[in-house]
Amino acid sequence: MKLYKLIFVVVILIIASCSGNKNQQSNLEKVKLLEENRTQEVLKLVQQKCYICHSIASKSHDEIIAPPMVAVKRRYLMEYSSKEEFVEAVTAWVLDPKEENALMFGAIRNFNIMPKQSFNKEEIIKIATYIYSNKLEQPTWFQQHFDSQHSN
Repeated sequence: MKLYKLIFVVVILIIASCSGNKNQQSNLEKVKLLEENRTQEVLKLVQQKCYICHSIASKSHDEIIAPPMVAVKRRYLMEYSSKEEFVEAVTAWVLDPKEENALMFGAIRNFNIMPKQSFNKEEIIKIATYIYSNKLEQPTWFQQHFDSQHSN
């Protein structure tokens, strides 16, 4: 993860050192496009690996088999406010879900423990970073359900 940040900073520094407004603007546009493409690639991972169970297309709370990702994000943000802690905690949970390490007790009561799966750690780190850094889609029913369950 730190390597990605370092590469990104180096690319920005190279672009910033270029002379001429047109060249700088063109290079900045390229960097933005690369970042957007990278974000889209990680979104595809979220859709392929997470939304299968943490569906955003369900019509009601009764149709789901796992809590929506937006609920997972909210709960983990309550416990881990920094990006690094959040990513580390989500990654640890996904790679080795155990009831004694759970934060979402209601979800375990309703859906059972998340089954352990053979995920690629690097992909899960990317996904957790995406979840932390981006607004997530949510089922249409979610906010009303959340408000009814969490009045305080």
